[in-house]
Amino acid sequence: MHGNSPKSLRQDLLAQRKQFAASASYSIAQEAILASLAAFLENHDTQIQSIALYCPIQDEPDLRPALLAWAQSKTGRALALPFARPDKHLDFYAWEAGDLLIPSRHGVPEPDPNNPRRPQVTPDCILIPCVGWSESRVGDKTHYWRLGYGGGYFDRTLAQLRKAKPSLLCVGIGFDWQKLEDSHWQAQAHDEPLDAMLTESGLFITY
Repeated sequence: MHGNSPKSLRQDLLAQRKQFAASASYSIAQEAILASLAAFLENHDTQIQSIALYCPIQDEPDLRPALLAWAQSKTGRALALPFARPDKHLDFYAWEAGDLLIPSRHGVPEPDPNNPRRPQVTPDCILIPCVGWSESRVGDKTHYWRLGYGGGYFDRTLAQLRKAKPSLLCVGIGFDWQKLEDSHWQAQAHDEPLDAMLTESGLFITY
């Protein structure tokens, strides 16, 4: 892996993830992530009633079966998927298994924003897949950062949503080996921090 540019770093990480997904270790790591997710949701049961998830692309961990089970296990719980607006912000719409999804211009399956049966949702928690991630420490506080695909959608959206909903929890989803050292990549001023990072080793949280 090299840090010549964020673009080349992303390409390296995505190639590594593709290789990792073809190995026996992938399913073991994904099961561990799902176990960590279940523990996180149990510990935040009163705080989280709605979760924005993602449709996995390019070998991202698939959380959908576990989250559908979570949503169905208690009345009032809801799931949502992101819809990418032309201004590079995300809106979230209610999602249920079997809903028709439409590929975005980036090839990501998205909900239909015009579906009257699936209203827009402001989630309590957003689960965000990472291409890479890093950790930094300022004083006695640890921050976690996400390297994404470079579109800036999540950073713009989080900056806006956090003003409207300070209790919002943003959790990165990734693998241990995706952790980046400062020599590889450092978060920029426009990057929004994650509230927690969830990998096969468990939950790393800022509080």
